Amino acid sequence: MNQTSDVLAHDAKPADVFADGPRSAAPRLVSLKGVGKTFPNGVTALSDLNLEVRKGETLTLLGPSGCGKSTALRLIAGLTEPSAGAIDWANASARSNIGFVFQEPTLLPWATVFDNVYLPLRLAGHSRAEARGQIMEALSRVGLADFAKALPRELSGGMKMRCAIARAFITRPALVLMDEPFAALDEVTRFKLNDGLVALKAHLGATIVFVTHSIFESAFLSTRILVMSRAQGALVDEMEIDPAIARDDAFRLSETFSKITRRASHALHAAMGERS
Repeated sequence: MNQTSDVLAHDAKPADVFADGPRSAAPRLVSLKGVGKTFPNGVTALSDLNLEVRKGETLTLLGPSGCGKSTALRLIAGLTEPSAGAIDWANASARSNIGFVFQEPTLLPWATVFDNVYLPLRLAGHSRAEARGQIMEALSRVGLADFAKALPRELSGGMKMRCAIARAFITRPALVLMDEPFAALDEVTRFKLNDGLVALKAHLGATIVFVTHSIFESAFLSTRILVMSRAQGALVDEMEIDPAIARDDAFRLSETFSKITRRASHALHAAMGERS
């Protein structure tokens, strides 16, 4: 596959799956099979959703508000139950070790940065002394080692989110679910956190499912993009992106990046019922 011009099959129809993509043979981690979700007020967020998450990928769910992206994430996390269909995990250990980064950092306001990141390890029975080295390494990787004793109110929005990311990854989970974590941040901070997430994933070999409204963010982070429509989460397009491509500033300026964003933009317009 030519890295600069043939990353995507651009002549494919919107519903095509890029079966020859570099991650097509990766082991399945979890599958949603015919999943539907109707809330008690009668609103149906998802209907007959079929998708699978593959080990080691960064799968982005891209779509307009109200298309069911966040609902799908919460279903995978077990925070809500499907009204129809099934969620099938490859193994029990993957299901029991999930990290979640919400739209807001959700930090404990009375706890230091160190103790916020320590929380999952404390709940798992690890002592502070036992966990200290692991926590400081995690803080170093997100650029917060010098702020270990700071309280959340002393941090900027971007720093709070980096703390939340360190907390989500601290147990080296099988799967990390991220629900528009950078949506409220300015563009410069968002770019920096995208760069940091790519580096963290490369270090840990994590599997990530990432929800976003941003075409550019999805193109930069993803090894696979699923575009969802307002029609109860129907899948409009699926794009496989070569994971071997370096995700850096040069990539953001490349023709490859432009092709991915154009394809994603066309699919998103279709998802919203607009002409592309």
